[in-house]
Amino acid sequence: MEVTADVADALAAALRARGLRATVQRRLVAEAVAALGHATPEQICERVQRSAPALNLSTVYRTLELLEDLGVVSHTHLTHGASTYHASDAEEHLHLVCHRCGAICEAEVALAADLAAAVEARHGFRTELRHLSLHGLCRECASAEVRSDPVEVRA
Repeated sequence: MEVTADVADALAAALRARGLRATVQRRLVAEAVAALGHATPEQICERVQRSAPALNLSTVYRTLELLEDLGVVSHTHLTHGASTYHASDAEEHLHLVCHRCGAICEAEVALAADLAAAVEARHGFRTELRHLSLHGLCRECASAEVRSDPVEVRA
Protein backbone atom coordinates (compact mmCIF):
# COMPACT_ATOMS: atom_id res chain seq x y z
CA MET A 1 0.00 0.00 0.00
CA GLU A 2 1.40 3.37 -0.99
CA VAL A 3 1.90 5.61 2.02
CA THR A 4 -0.08 8.54 0.67
CA ALA A 5 -3.59 9.07 -0.52
CA ASP A 6 -4.15 5.31 -0.98
CA VAL A 7 -3.87 4.71 2.77
CA ALA A 8 -6.06 7.66 3.66
CA ASP A 9 -8.66 6.74 1.03
CA ALA A 10 -8.88 3.07 2.04
CA LEU A 11 -9.11 3.98 5.70
CA ALA A 12 -11.71 6.72 5.17
CA ALA A 13 -13.89 4.43 3.04
CA ALA A 14 -13.71 1.59 5.56
CA LEU A 15 -14.51 3.90 8.46
CA ARG A 16 -17.40 5.64 6.63
CA ALA A 17 -18.92 2.24 5.83
CA ARG A 18 -19.12 1.62 9.59
CA GLY A 19 -20.21 5.13 10.52
CA LEU A 20 -16.87 5.96 12.18
CA ARG A 21 -14.60 8.97 11.89
CA ALA A 22 -11.14 9.03 10.33
CA THR A 23 -9.24 10.43 13.31
CA VAL A 24 -5.64 11.57 13.13
CA GLN A 25 -4.57 8.63 15.32
CA ARG A 26 -6.25 6.09 13.04
CA ARG A 27 -4.70 7.65 9.95
CA LEU A 28 -1.22 7.73 11.53
CA VAL A 29 -1.40 4.08 12.61
CA ALA A 30 -2.62 2.96 9.16
CA GLU A 31 0.14 4.97 7.47
CA ALA A 32 2.78 3.51 9.81
CA VAL A 33 1.64 -0.04 9.03
CA ALA A 34 1.84 0.67 5.30
CA ALA A 35 5.25 2.33 5.58
CA LEU A 36 6.81 -0.38 7.75
CA GLY A 37 5.54 -3.37 5.79
CA HIS A 38 5.57 -5.92 8.63
CA ALA A 39 5.71 -4.42 12.10
CA THR A 40 4.82 -5.11 15.71
CA PRO A 41 2.58 -2.72 17.65
CA GLU A 42 5.68 -1.41 19.43
CA GLN A 43 7.40 -0.61 16.13
CA ILE A 44 4.22 1.03 14.84
CA CYS A 45 3.93 3.10 18.03
CA GLU A 46 7.54 4.22 17.74
CA ARG A 47 6.93 5.35 14.16
CA VAL A 48 3.69 7.17 15.02
CA GLN A 49 5.26 8.92 18.00
CA ARG A 50 7.65 10.72 15.65
CA SER A 51 4.75 12.94 14.61
CA ALA A 52 2.39 12.39 17.57
CA PRO A 53 4.51 11.94 20.71
CA ALA A 54 1.48 11.76 23.02
CA LEU A 55 0.03 8.68 21.29
CA ASN A 56 0.54 5.66 23.55
CA LEU A 57 0.89 1.94 22.94
CA SER A 58 -2.58 1.08 24.22
CA THR A 59 -4.09 3.45 21.63
CA VAL A 60 -2.03 1.74 18.92
CA TYR A 61 -3.30 -1.70 20.03
CA ARG A 62 -6.94 -0.52 20.05
CA THR A 63 -6.50 1.15 16.67
CA LEU A 64 -4.89 -1.95 15.15
CA GLU A 65 -7.79 -4.05 16.41
CA LEU A 66 -10.27 -1.67 14.78
CA LEU A 67 -8.29 -1.49 11.54
CA GLU A 68 -8.19 -5.27 11.38
CA ASP A 69 -11.96 -5.46 11.96
CA LEU A 70 -12.33 -3.00 9.08
CA GLY A 71 -10.11 -5.12 6.83
CA VAL A 72 -7.48 -2.40 6.46
CA VAL A 73 -4.69 -4.34 8.20
CA SER A 74 -4.01 -8.00 8.89
CA HIS A 75 -1.85 -9.70 11.49
CA THR A 76 0.21 -12.83 11.71
CA HIS A 77 2.47 -14.42 14.31
CA LEU A 78 6.05 -14.40 13.08
CA THR A 79 7.85 -14.64 16.39
CA HIS A 80 7.15 -15.68 19.95
CA GLY A 81 6.42 -12.05 20.80
CA ALA A 82 3.72 -9.68 19.62
CA SER A 83 1.75 -10.12 16.44
CA THR A 84 3.08 -8.54 13.27
CA TYR A 85 0.76 -6.32 11.23
CA HIS A 86 0.74 -5.48 7.54
CA ALA A 87 -1.60 -3.75 5.11
CA SER A 88 -4.45 -5.95 3.92
CA ASP A 89 -4.33 -4.66 0.37
CA ALA A 90 -1.29 -6.77 -0.34
CA GLU A 91 -1.95 -10.10 -2.00
CA GLU A 92 -2.10 -13.05 0.37
CA HIS A 93 1.40 -14.27 0.99
CA LEU A 94 3.53 -16.56 3.10
CA HIS A 95 6.06 -15.08 5.47
CA LEU A 96 9.68 -16.22 5.34
CA VAL A 97 11.44 -15.29 8.58
CA CYS A 98 15.21 -15.44 8.94
CA HIS A 99 16.12 -16.51 12.45
CA ARG A 100 19.63 -15.08 12.08
CA CYS A 101 19.14 -11.52 10.76
CA GLY A 102 15.40 -11.14 11.41
CA ALA A 103 14.52 -10.35 7.79
CA ILE A 104 10.92 -10.98 6.79
CA CYS A 105 10.28 -11.77 3.14
CA GLU A 106 7.08 -12.57 1.34
CA ALA A 107 6.45 -15.53 -0.95
CA GLU A 108 3.48 -16.43 -3.11
CA VAL A 109 0.82 -18.34 -1.19
CA ALA A 110 0.56 -20.71 -4.17
CA LEU A 111 3.87 -22.26 -3.10
CA ALA A 112 2.08 -23.88 -0.17
CA ALA A 113 -1.05 -24.95 -2.08
CA ASP A 114 0.05 -28.59 -2.35
CA LEU A 115 0.84 -28.71 1.37
CA ALA A 116 -2.55 -27.21 2.25
CA ALA A 117 -4.34 -29.69 -0.04
CA ALA A 118 -2.47 -32.62 1.50
CA VAL A 119 -3.28 -31.47 5.05
CA GLU A 120 -6.95 -31.09 4.17
CA ALA A 121 -7.10 -34.48 2.41
CA ARG A 122 -5.43 -36.29 5.28
CA HIS A 123 -6.85 -34.42 8.28
CA GLY A 124 -9.87 -32.52 6.98
CA PHE A 125 -8.19 -29.33 8.19
CA ARG A 126 -8.42 -26.18 6.08
CA THR A 127 -5.28 -24.13 6.41
CA GLU A 128 -5.26 -20.33 6.47
CA LEU A 129 -2.12 -19.88 4.45
CA ARG A 130 -1.99 -16.12 4.97
CA HIS A 131 -0.96 -16.87 8.56
CA LEU A 132 1.74 -19.33 7.57
CA SER A 133 5.31 -18.40 8.35
CA LEU A 134 8.36 -20.44 7.53
CA HIS A 135 11.44 -19.95 9.66
CA GLY A 136 14.99 -20.58 8.56
CA LEU A 137 17.81 -18.67 6.90
CA CYS A 138 17.38 -16.01 4.22
CA ARG A 139 19.48 -16.29 1.06
CA GLU A 140 22.18 -13.96 2.42
CA CYS A 141 22.51 -15.69 5.81
CA ALA A 142 22.46 -19.16 4.24
CA SER A 143 25.14 -18.06 1.79
CA ALA A 144 27.27 -16.63 4.60
CA GLU A 145 26.87 -19.86 6.57
CA VAL A 146 28.10 -21.93 3.63
CA ARG A 147 31.12 -19.63 3.17
CA SER A 148 32.04 -19.85 6.86
CA ASP A 149 31.84 -23.67 7.10
CA PRO A 150 35.33 -25.14 7.42
CA VAL A 151 36.44 -27.27 4.50
CA GLU A 152 36.95 -30.88 5.47
CA VAL A 153 40.34 -32.28 4.63
CA ARG A 154 40.28 -35.95 3.84
CA ALA A 155 43.37 -38.05 4.19
